[in-house]
Amino acid sequence: MSGASNVYRRYVALGDSQSEGLGDGDDVVGLRGFADRLAERLDAAAPGVTYANLAVRGRLAGQVRAEQLGPALALRPDLATVVAGVNDILRPRFDAAEVAGHLEEMFAALRSAGADVATVTFPDIGRITPLARPLAPRVYELNDRIRAAAGRHGVVVAETALQEATTDPRMWADDRLHAAPLGHDRIAAALAHALELPGSDDTWTRPLPPMTVPTGLRAAAHELSWAAGFLGPWLVRRLRGRSSGDGRTAKRPELLPLGRGAIR
Repeated sequence: MSGASNVYRRYVALGDSQSEGLGDGDDVVGLRGFADRLAERLDAAAPGVTYANLAVRGRLAGQVRAEQLGPALALRPDLATVVAGVNDILRPRFDAAEVAGHLEEMFAALRSAGADVATVTFPDIGRITPLARPLAPRVYELNDRIRAAAGRHGVVVAETALQEATTDPRMWADDRLHAAPLGHDRIAAALAHALELPGSDDTWTRPLPPMTVPTGLRAAAHELSWAAGFLGPWLVRRLRGRSSGDGRTAKRPELLPLGRGAIR
């Protein structure tokens, strides 16, 4: 990994809904997301960046590898981000070794093709969504395997899992599954810092000002509202074998300068 000495010109994002940008804009006005925000930081550091985003919501790590790795390699990126695995964590059947294996295959292929690669570790979703607390061991195991795989291939890791700020509710959209605009901005800042981009620093790790947290009946009502509005529909899709990404394709499949190409 060459860090700040490298000038990136061709950035490709692979992944699921977080890389696509859910929670940061919408399908009407367009999605932004951490990958778009990182592309903007790359362009600010060295103008002339071209950027493609192959991510599609709902994709499992194996699907990201099967559907996006080939097109990504064809684009010959000098920088790629690979962020996937949360959808796998949420499924009844979860094999951390299998998920990490798909990620490692992508790390290895992209690095062998000459790209610098960056990824992230995942915060404990049980601290964001109390009903997800039983999934914490899955998150910890996958993060450990991501770190190990990254270490074997010289992949940069933005350790978003280790920072208290990343589980602040204000970092997350109402569905608690996707980062809010502030959260996406922090992820982009974390990746920029890990890549040692000019102008980057550790301010992304700093906590937000204190906030009032609902308690008692207000907290219970808040949880019920979330379950009815987001958890219920998500479970219905799972039971029907459907995905939020069914029928969708990448929002930005070609390398284009910033400001060009459809964003959706």
